[in-house]
Amino acid sequence: MRIDVLTLFPDMFPGPLDISVIGRGKEQGLFDLFVHDIRSFASDRHKTVDDTPFGGGQGMVLRVDILELALNSVQALAEEKGQVIYLSPQGERLTDSLVRDFSKESRLILVAGRYEGVDERFIENFVDREISIGDYVLSGGELPIMVLIEAMVRQIPGVLGDADSAKYDSFADGLLEYPQYTRPATFNGWSVPDVLLSGHHAEISKWREEQRYKRTLDRRPDLLDD
Repeated sequence: MRIDVLTLFPDMFPGPLDISVIGRGKEQGLFDLFVHDIRSFASDRHKTVDDTPFGGGQGMVLRVDILELALNSVQALAEEKGQVIYLSPQGERLTDSLVRDFSKESRLILVAGRYEGVDERFIENFVDREISIGDYVLSGGELPIMVLIEAMVRQIPGVLGDADSAKYDSFADGLLEYPQYTRPATFNGWSVPDVLLSGHHAEISKWREEQRYKRTLDRRPDLLDD
């Protein structure tokens, strides 16, 4: 997978994407990450990329002409143009299902907004999907892009040490994950459930599945409705 990021703050990358299993996946060539500075496509002396909104209002808006030039230039760097995704609180909410779909793409171009956002004409004419990581607002799209990349890259075969790890994650099949325990078996009088110490694999599997339903019912009953 080739991932291209368009941002005003390229120094934020790779950041957390360069450590742990995600960083190792990048080192192994399981995905490629290229970061492009939107400001480098501005032609004036001050490298201006934004302007005040028509109709008045607070803040600044990223210009459609600069964004088009940046996108066209980045798309030309590879044979496949790739799907263009704009990270925005107004987009469709990111889900495990979407993450798995995105992880199968061979190329994605992720655009990070800033200030009051981007000119709507860029979204209407160049963006394939507008994605939100939650119902809240951040100062820019860089952190949501990192969230999306990490979630996607975990699904690429070979990135996780255990090929089955992602299959049992929360949301993988609509349920939350079962509770986990490790040594010591007893701590401050709190004991690990006996079934996990029994060595009876069928009973352990049954207990874990029951716990997944119970935990989902207690914490996220909306998932069961879905």
